[in-house]
Amino acid sequence: MVALDRSYRLELKRAPDVAEACRWVWGEPDADRTVVPLKTLLGMLGAAEWRRKGLSVPGLEGKIHPHYGVYLPTRTDYVELLLSVTEVSGKTVFDVGTGTGVLSFLLLQRGAASVTATDRDSRAVACARENAERLGLSKRFEVIEGDLFPPGKAALIVSNPPWIPEPPKNRVDHAVFDEDNRFLRGFLEGLAEHLTPGGEGLLLLSDLAVLLGLRAADWLDQELARRGLIVKWKRSTPARHSKAKDRSDPLHAARSREVTTLYGLVPARSVPRR
Repeated sequence: MVALDRSYRLELKRAPDVAEACRWVWGEPDADRTVVPLKTLLGMLGAAEWRRKGLSVPGLEGKIHPHYGVYLPTRTDYVELLLSVTEVSGKTVFDVGTGTGVLSFLLLQRGAASVTATDRDSRAVACARENAERLGLSKRFEVIEGDLFPPGKAALIVSNPPWIPEPPKNRVDHAVFDEDNRFLRGFLEGLAEHLTPGGEGLLLLSDLAVLLGLRAADWLDQELARRGLIVKWKRSTPARHSKAKDRSDPLHAARSREVTTLYGLVPARSVPRR
């Protein structure tokens, strides 16, 4: 534990300036002294550095500036899969679980008419809103704090949900852990009713949970059938992130075989019978 004074200064000799990082997370101080775990403070400092310098993302003009507690989009496999979607121009879009907003901004820069995004975390909402302003996209982008879908319907609904169906241990874990597939089930359950006629859902999903034995291989197929959805098309790519190549990682055997897939989903009733 370390102590900070009324101005968020560390009560240690030759200590670094941590005040800006603290204000970005907590706002202005309202106590004479703040005590914080050193591990938490180091995480805040790392996040502040990313927020200052920004992160380049393949296909995006400009940078994403992540906030503390919001998932850092350093993996590019799912981004590159989304770039393969060509029919974007002029479409209304929902981005369910937007995080930094990166998927929304990729679609807007490629011609989407508008994006309405949601996230359950207030930090993610603030982060996505700020990034939209930085990129000059705020007039066509709206972000709402809430769970799953915004009101209304859209021609294109995209989501990159948490991919591990286990309980999160902290607030940040919600970007990766989805206990009992709650978020994913909710997305599949509500997708059809939020699509305009002829609309399409775009689901980005890693198979790591299957490789780890946390989800049955046919689980997604069964859920799609239960929700009246079919896979119109899909595209996959092997994982290229650093952990997939790290043989010292306890999960290397699974991570080295991980595949991320982009599913194009439509309601079964919208497909004409032959």
